[in-house]
Amino acid sequence: MSTNAPPSPSPSSFRPPYARSAPPPGARAVATALVVAMAGAALLAGPAGASAVAPAAPVAPAPVAPAPMAPAPAAPDSDTDAGAPPASPPEPESAPDSASAPESESAPDSASAPESESAPESESAPVSAPRFAGKAFDTCEAPSLAVMRAWLSSPYRAVGVYFGGRGRGCPVQKELTPAWVASAHAMGWKLLPLFVGSQAPCVHSAAKRPYAIGSRPSSQGVQEAGDAVRAARALGIGASSPLYLDIEAFRLEDTSCAATTLSFVRAWNREVRRLGYLPGYYSSADTGIRQIERERKAGTQDLPSVLWFARWRGEPALYTETSLHPEAWMPHARIHQYVGNVAESYGGRRMLIDRNAVDAPVARVTTAGTAASTRFRPGPDPDSGAGRLHPEEVRQPSLLQPEADPGSGPGADTPGALRF
Repeated sequence: MSTNAPPSPSPSSFRPPYARSAPPPGARAVATALVVAMAGAALLAGPAGASAVAPAAPVAPAPVAPAPMAPAPAAPDSDTDAGAPPASPPEPESAPDSASAPESESAPDSASAPESESAPESESAPVSAPRFAGKAFDTCEAPSLAVMRAWLSSPYRAVGVYFGGRGRGCPVQKELTPAWVASAHAMGWKLLPLFVGSQAPCVHSAAKRPYAIGSRPSSQGVQEAGDAVRAARALGIGASSPLYLDIEAFRLEDTSCAATTLSFVRAWNREVRRLGYLPGYYSSADTGIRQIERERKAGTQDLPSVLWFARWRGEPALYTETSLHPEAWMPHARIHQYVGNVAESYGGRRMLIDRNAVDAPVARVTTAGTAASTRFRPGPDPDSGAGRLHPEEVRQPSLLQPEADPGSGPGADTPGALRF
């Protein structure tokens, strides 16, 4: 018989079998962490998809940002010096308006157009006067068209006509009308318009002394320039034409008289020029022309554009006149009257004339005419008046009938009739 009891089991022997596979507490924490991490990853995966959409929303502004396209319209704005790009889209539209606004402001500058309108006188400005180089004659009274036609056989192709002025020796120009101007021009004649207005107070010719320049020479010059332009226009002598002021020989050594005459001439020139015509000047080479050349050397303004000088040498000396510098009034701005008061006949028609050599502007005729006028039917003796056309004479305001110059012939009032 045994008296030993079996050994009592140790507490460990009471552990259930599964207790052996359970992880230790640290492992459990790790597992828990893994689960949490996986859950977090799952959670992160969900927001990740959402976040992919969220950036897409900011990307949408990028397409909306054709704001960069606004600079394209901003290019016009750069022309108009526009400011911020956002405001630039409206500005391209307003820019044309604003551009037109300055133009409407520059319209005041175009208000100078009235000045170009106020120069219907200056209507000539763009148009230059025609020039003529050759021989011309002048005579006291405009010849009939029959005589002008007969003189086509002469060496002359230009004629000086005394179209206005209170000092003319032949104030009644019964032939000188717009129809005569147009018809003579249509025949091929060039016209040199002469205006015999007031004269120097110390003029040599006794017949001209009643027409002495007064105490206000500048005002008188302006007034008579206006008379000259109106008379020229009435005859169909257009703007840009030369108008030759005839100042007959005077005592140049009389300084007071010479100063008065110069003031009158300068004012006449200035006004004729302002009204769109070309101021020319006829005088004796030793008096009026010498004075004008002296003033040119002194730099005086408002001098004539063309000179017509009288020196009766018997032969032309157009470019060698001693009273003028060789380069003064050159080129195409000189006329030399080299013979005066001579009788010549062509085509059976006789006239008392002065001879001239010309290299200068001539009248621009604005009226239409024909060489063979149907209104003109000369009779057997046109000078007798039979069958002649007698147009209305051109009357000048304040025209005075001059006294006859004793010992002078019919051409005494022509520039050539002056005694030097």
